[in-house]
Amino acid sequence: MLSTTPRTTLGREKHRGSTDRDDLYEVLDSGLICHLGVVLDGHPMVIPTGYGRIGETLYLHGSTGAKSLRAGDGTEVCVTVTHVDGIVLARSIFNHSVNYRSAIIYGTARLLTDEDERLDGLRALTEQLAPGQWDYARKPTRKELAATAVLALSLEEASVKIRSGAPDDEDEDYALPVWAGVLPLVTAWGAPEPDPVLADGIEMPVHISARQ
Repeated sequence: MLSTTPRTTLGREKHRGSTDRDDLYEVLDSGLICHLGVVLDGHPMVIPTGYGRIGETLYLHGSTGAKSLRAGDGTEVCVTVTHVDGIVLARSIFNHSVNYRSAIIYGTARLLTDEDERLDGLRALTEQLAPGQWDYARKPTRKELAATAVLALSLEEASVKIRSGAPDDEDEDYALPVWAGVLPLVTAWGAPEPDPVLADGIEMPVHISARQ
């Protein structure tokens, strides 16, 4: 179960909240990009970035030159992941909505310095985007690792909110001659596009072709 804190307590639409930790994992594990919120030089900044999860820890990465990553070390940050599953078309404009799954994580981030944990975090990030790729492609060199920053964030304080289903119209609006329903949104992988300079004879690995 997710613990409730003042920051994770929903103020509106409380019935859409979930305290099931498995729902948190599902939202995170189904995503590709998160948004990292930090305060930099007294101003808020929200950065889209890759991430990966190992157990109760979320890993985020960027360049060591990125101010946002350095600002996140040892400070309070906020990370969000959102999936849009459909547009809810109601009989009234006021009751239009979106079907979605979302998660917000609060906590103090830490910049990783231990090489083994950094590699674990980078593996989680890589596998989040393309499962199987870490063991297939060349591993990072020391120079590449030196140019890469990895933040770790505990999933201890998190909030999950989910909306699904049909429009919720006013009782008097159900008699209106207006079509209402849900326009589902589905994200799917397209056909892989080989690098134009790919050497002859190199076949597409199974972990990539299987995602078509």
